[in-house]
Amino acid sequence: MSFRILGIDPGQFSHLYGLSDTDLAAAGAQRYVVNAKPGFPDRVEVRDMDIGEHAILLNYEHQPAATAYRSRHAIFVREGANRALDAIDVVPDALRIRPISLRGFGENGEMVDADLGDGNALAPLIKRLFENPAIAYLQAHYAKRGCYAARIVRTDLPV
Repeated sequence: MSFRILGIDPGQFSHLYGLSDTDLAAAGAQRYVVNAKPGFPDRVEVRDMDIGEHAILLNYEHQPAATAYRSRHAIFVREGANRALDAIDVVPDALRIRPISLRGFGENGEMVDADLGDGNALAPLIKRLFENPAIAYLQAHYAKRGCYAARIVRTDLPV
């Protein structure tokens, strides 16, 4: 079974690009200069940012369903990111090099199943979870800090 890994639409963040640190703080965000790689995984391009790039740390609602699983958490976005990752059957390095929590949700936003995996073993785990027809989509989370990483969908379903 094929799968598609999707980054977050950058249009949600473009209004933050270029703001002063004071204006970012007023919006509940903070700018960082990337000083380690890996260490600052961008959620738009789903890649670790390069040293010297600017990262914006903000709170993001990654699970907006009106259920007990509604959730938001801190994420990094590369300042200036303008094209979301859309990768078929490829696990990006930012996921591959870290332990990942995969959470499977039904169309109603309720969690159906979940599992932990080494990033190198994600593809078979994704395929196994998608064998359950009740799972409409998966969310990948970085297991150590619990931050949202990416959305994963079946390739035979609309994005």
